[in-house]
Amino acid sequence: MRSGTEQPWYATLPGSGPGPSVRWTSPAFEAELRDWVGGVLGGLGVDLVSLEPVHQRPWSTVWRAGTSDGATFWAKQNCDHQSFEATLLVVLDRLAPHRVVPVVAGDLERGLHLVPDQGPVLARTVADDDVDAWCRVSAEAMHLQRDLVGHEPDLVGAGLTTLRPDESAAYVEARVESLTALPQDDPRRMADDVAQRLRDLLPDVAVWGEEVAALGLADTLVHNDLHANNVFATVGGMRFFDFGDAVLAHPLSALFVPLNVLLHRFEAAPDDPRLRRVADAALEVWGDVVPVTSLRSALPAALRLGRLGRAESWLRVTATLTPPEAAEYGDSGTWWLGALGDEPPLS
Repeated sequence: MRSGTEQPWYATLPGSGPGPSVRWTSPAFEAELRDWVGGVLGGLGVDLVSLEPVHQRPWSTVWRAGTSDGATFWAKQNCDHQSFEATLLVVLDRLAPHRVVPVVAGDLERGLHLVPDQGPVLARTVADDDVDAWCRVSAEAMHLQRDLVGHEPDLVGAGLTTLRPDESAAYVEARVESLTALPQDDPRRMADDVAQRLRDLLPDVAVWGEEVAALGLADTLVHNDLHANNVFATVGGMRFFDFGDAVLAHPLSALFVPLNVLLHRFEAAPDDPRLRRVADAALEVWGDVVPVTSLRSALPAALRLGRLGRAESWLRVTATLTPPEAAEYGDSGTWWLGALGDEPPLS
């Protein structure tokens, strides 16, 4: 618990810095990465024969490595405020190895990690409208969360920021004050009318937080970008990856992203029975802890709070962008926060 004078972590915005994408596209970075990946693979008794960038985004870089025995590995580094992913993956590989992509190596100081290829992601193996597949994803994600209950010190120690339900109103208030204080030409700056709308919403946010916290479920890992491109369906079950957006929050808030994806993909209404099926598959995982009827009742509030996770991950990302990237993505965190009062994807 904080002392009376200690400021919460969200009292200030993530520190600004240069956009890492400039370095990621440089020959110097490629040489640095080649040296590290080659050393790791050499320790496994194979040679690195190819290394090429596959995804170059303002917030992360992903490279494909080919080996002398024909295997494929993937190397990744995130922007500064999401560089904890390497440490988090090492922790998850220890605590729930059957539910995440295995980690071959991690350079925790530089935020680098290397994982073996797992085949095609789920999105390439199922139809877009395969509700059964989404039910499996949502349920398996909840099982991962349950495996991690009791390990909060490990998760926070790995670098996860905490978005606790009962602090939601305080978080929103602090972020609004910081974002409205930014210079007029900063794309992250929040417009005065949006700020006032959020200030007026604070009593409701507090009620949502109280309703969700009253369920009594422990805060745990929330993937915060849970969709079919971030999971593999392997013989041994679902394996999740891409945890750069992750936060420590209420478990039910993790359903915001998949339900929001499906809401738009299906062009559905918030009372669509397909969305309810996906949600119920997840809620049943917690049904022996809290009655499913109570979970269903609190789910809309939890989904609303799920938007805070999206806002926070974008605020982490937008702190370190090049000027052209800032022009394209700079307002993303502010937009997500401003959408807090919108209806949840499932009513």
